Amino acid sequence: MKKIYEVYLEALKLCEPYHILSSDLRVLLAFDMGFASPIDTLYYKDKEMSEEQIALFNSQVERLKNNEPVEYIINEANFLDLKLYVDRNVLIPRMETTELIANLSEKIYDYFDPRNYLVVADIGTGSGAIACSIKNMYKNWLVSASDISSPALEVAKKNAEKYSLPISFYKGDSLKPYIERNMNLDIIISNPPYIVNKKDVQPSVSFFEPASALYLDFSSSVYEKILADVNKVKKGSLLIVFEIGYDLKEYIEDLCKKYLGNYSYKLEFIKDLNDLDRFAFIFLE
Repeated sequence: MKKIYEVYLEALKLCEPYHILSSDLRVLLAFDMGFASPIDTLYYKDKEMSEEQIALFNSQVERLKNNEPVEYIINEANFLDLKLYVDRNVLIPRMETTELIANLSEKIYDYFDPRNYLVVADIGTGSGAIACSIKNMYKNWLVSASDISSPALEVAKKNAEKYSLPISFYKGDSLKPYIERNMNLDIIISNPPYIVNKKDVQPSVSFFEPASALYLDFSSSVYEKILADVNKVKKGSLLIVFEIGYDLKEYIEDLCKKYLGNYSYKLEFIKDLNDLDRFAFIFLE
């Protein structure tokens, strides 16, 4: 039987013309061998693989050659301290969204005492990455999450159950589920569809990830729907946190002027690690 490093080197050579990352091959090998981390493929490189394991790995490599994201192949994505189930019903959580969580945890003291029982809504939850990570960090927060997609909600529920996180899930568009339940919110977080130019999207994303979660439709913008209805869920101070496209700063500014004119509010844009405008923090007194 072949050893891990032999199977890896063979696959690496075959994948060269397809520009497949060596790290993706290690992710597959680690998953197939039941290792805790891809780094274990180096520690146990002399471990032999069964014919079944090699056949499975080779079939997965073929999927990589077709640009399928490795996260969909193994139905798993790392997000902060969590390993989340993902499939083609939800977006794969991105590094930018981990930055959103990091910025929120850093800036929350500017707005609220995080020891309080804050009521939080994650709009367009997808895999539940935001809701699950927030509830995992702030056990006392009352976290709800919503999505228009029933299959996406099933994925999010599965991830919450995996980590025994008590999160309420609702089906519906933007703030409607919360308005229907007469909820007063302290924090609204949303990473809605925000891609304007489809040419910015890599084939592995456009071919496999749900278009409804990728592309901004200005005629049905989640950003606008949330800001237009925010008065219906606001009782006291309210923090709205958006992940945005790098080219949406002026659009968000205009929406705030249009819908928040009756409030005293502070709008702050924060750049991501690539120095692009990526997050909007809107605080309403």
